[in-house]
Amino acid sequence: MSKSLLVEYMPFKPLSPLTEADGAKFGIPGGMVVQGVLQRAGAKNQNGRIYPKNILARECVRYQKEYIDQNRALGELDHPESSIVNLNNVSHNVLKIWWDGDSLKGAVQVLDTPAGNILKSLFKSGITLGISSRGLGSVKELYKESAVEVQEDFELICWDFVSNPSTTGAFMQPMFESANKMNVINKYDRVHEIITSILCDDGKCRI
Repeated sequence: MSKSLLVEYMPFKPLSPLTEADGAKFGIPGGMVVQGVLQRAGAKNQNGRIYPKNILARECVRYQKEYIDQNRALGELDHPESSIVNLNNVSHNVLKIWWDGDSLKGAVQVLDTPAGNILKSLFKSGITLGISSRGLGSVKELYKESAVEVQEDFELICWDFVSNPSTTGAFMQPMFESANKMNVINKYDRVHEIITSILCDDGKCRI
């Protein structure tokens, strides 16, 4: 059975208010660190896939050893349909992962790279972003559950931060209960303004 690129999306909401002082807790004075749920095991996700916890937990142990412990657990801002992390687009580095029941949580350092600065501005502006895992593996059809189950050959590549994907409406949920639908749309309209202001801050636009 051949492996395919498996991409998953879910809304990412920081567990605590965003302050760059949080970086000091992880030995990164002045750096921004965000914490939140990265992925959930054992439940059908928005793509109709189920990740058995034993498989996802196994990959987390490997990812911890091969990437986090070596300070190279990098991810991109929006990801390509590729199994390779593009260093030109790296925006963050995963510092820590842990389980809370079936929820996999993580602490993520936002880097001072071009993509990282865009990501930082989006977070500071209150934009609701998504977190997306990238991996290689095969799936098995589960007809009774109307889902597919990820198999033992799954290999986790990274987690990327992404904008609202067109294939799901979950990212359109407001960050605050008082926000209405128009507020949410306006937040996403501001993404272009933020990116443009960063890339064109010297008067020479590079987009």
